[in-house]
Amino acid sequence: MGNEKHIVVLGAGYGGILTAKKLARKFKKKEDIKITLIDKNTYHTMLTELHEVAAGRVPEESIRIDLDKIFEGRNVDVVLDEIKNIDFEKKELTGDLNTYAYDYLVLGTGSKPTFYGCKGAEENALTLWSYEDALKIKYHILEAFGKASVEKTPDKRAHLLTFVVVGCGFTGIEMIGELAEWTDKLCFNFNIPREEVKLMVVDLLPRVLPMFKDKLIHKTEKRLEKLGVEVLTRSNIIEVNKNSISIEGKEPIPTYTTIWAAGVEGSDLMGTLKKEHFSKGPRNRVQTDQYLRSESHDDVFVVGDNIFFIPEGEEQPVPQMVENAEHSSALVAGNIIATIKKEPLKPYKPKFHGAMVSIGGKYGVAQVGTPKNQMVYSGFLAMLIKHMINMVYFLQVSGFNKAWTYMMHEFFHVEDRRSFLGGHFSKRSPNFFLVPLRLFLGLKWLLEGLAKLPRIMENPNDIFLIPAKLPTSGASEEWVEEATEVIVWTTSLPLPQFVEDIVSWMLNLSHGAALPVPEFVTNMVDASMDMVFYTSTGDFTAMASIFQTGMVLGEIAVGGALIIGLFTALASIGSIIMGIMIWSSNMAPVEMLWYLAAGFALIGGSGSTFGLDYYVLPFLKKQWMKLKVVKKWYLFT
Repeated sequence: MGNEKHIVVLGAGYGGILTAKKLARKFKKKEDIKITLIDKNTYHTMLTELHEVAAGRVPEESIRIDLDKIFEGRNVDVVLDEIKNIDFEKKELTGDLNTYAYDYLVLGTGSKPTFYGCKGAEENALTLWSYEDALKIKYHILEAFGKASVEKTPDKRAHLLTFVVVGCGFTGIEMIGELAEWTDKLCFNFNIPREEVKLMVVDLLPRVLPMFKDKLIHKTEKRLEKLGVEVLTRSNIIEVNKNSISIEGKEPIPTYTTIWAAGVEGSDLMGTLKKEHFSKGPRNRVQTDQYLRSESHDDVFVVGDNIFFIPEGEEQPVPQMVENAEHSSALVAGNIIATIKKEPLKPYKPKFHGAMVSIGGKYGVAQVGTPKNQMVYSGFLAMLIKHMINMVYFLQVSGFNKAWTYMMHEFFHVEDRRSFLGGHFSKRSPNFFLVPLRLFLGLKWLLEGLAKLPRIMENPNDIFLIPAKLPTSGASEEWVEEATEVIVWTTSLPLPQFVEDIVSWMLNLSHGAALPVPEFVTNMVDASMDMVFYTSTGDFTAMASIFQTGMVLGEIAVGGALIIGLFTALASIGSIIMGIMIWSSNMAPVEMLWYLAAGFALIGGSGSTFGLDYYVLPFLKKQWMKLKVVKKWYLFT
């Protein structure tokens, strides 16, 4: 035990989580390396999604992940405590509950809102920088609308319905955009005319999102204008009162709701550390060397928002954004490993790829690319990029589980069409409407299979589901050609080629022909069938018998599963696969089209209504969740 090295990661933000996971992956079950993550909360908060909860777009639990779930099965001890002091000489952290010694310390305590000395702002404004902040804003907005709905005095009503967001950076624009989208629903629910609601975003800066190119700034302003937001730039807020804000040179703005999103500084703990004992940069960020070590202590590394470091060739310090947290966590984990192994350390040379800002759930702007070549996107593409980047991060934090839940609340469980996909993918209809379709499709497959089963049982080598390898007679083609000529003769008009093709296709189908198959599909299927089902003389192989028997049993199994509602999603997928196989073999009748359509319609869980899935799936889910490998790799929903 004397040679054991103890690595303490302080803070479960973006940087802290990723650093701890990377260290745990490297050291796994090494007894001489102990990794401890300390945070005052039992969960990790997705700070970039706070505005979505604050403005009622996604469920409250969607922006938090339990730390025990993240580190299940990993060599990381999660400790719940709030650290109040760090003794860098003794290498100890003092918390409310205990004292913790370390050999290497990773500071990832994040940041907090800064108020730039504005009078009354800290006391009277709502902030958006934590899970609790998001909930407080959400219920405060609901309270304001609730009070306004019963307020008869016009001035008091206007005061309640005026909402001011301070800050035209990422957080401020995302917050006001979400609130503007939510306003229509709130007005409907509380029976308040939309024109009575005033939405304002205010900043001393000369324009919104100043880090973006002019084209995106203009698009952002146009979008806010369309949403009914008044943008007040070059406005110096000198005081925030409980019921108003004061802007230099203007009349006070009466408001019941002021949301402060105008910048951040180092966390409270970073603020308490004295400069004579610890090297600090502006806004309580930690001054680091090129290896992201504290300039005053070689055993203290820094990640995420806490870093104050200006890379070589740059004029500004690394930004306080998620991408910096991701890059720095990889470097810090690698340099701690190198330090322990007495290997050379690597310098921090980050290459940031831009930023994405959503203005509500339907529209966004993005500036991404290489540092020297940034491309601009807006609308659908910008939102798609933002969601894809989020998915990549969530896969790192909590794997499939978080990626799945993110897709659910962003794409599929969407209310009021507040998604860049609209409501097209939103699951709205009750499943019981699909029960008749499920039963009918199941019955059709079951009857098909049972009708063929006696023939299979009588002679398994009697192949009737796979076409014999014989040359075609061309009779159907001749029939179609004659019928087409009749149509041309009766109309006395020449038909364009595409019309003749359509006529041929329709006449083929009406004459009992199979659904058409593209030539490239036919070529691929024929090639594979030649290898598996036919001998060199054109006879059927043993695999043909096995395949045919499997198809018949599959039809019975899929039909039965759909009828009783057991593993309905898998049965529906099986129905689609069988339909595609029949179609690709040039043997699918017209009715196969609705087999395929019905299969797609039933994938989304129709067995949970009047089916065994209602009982079986919850039971299986409980058993699945007990498996260690499932919890470790987040293979659950």
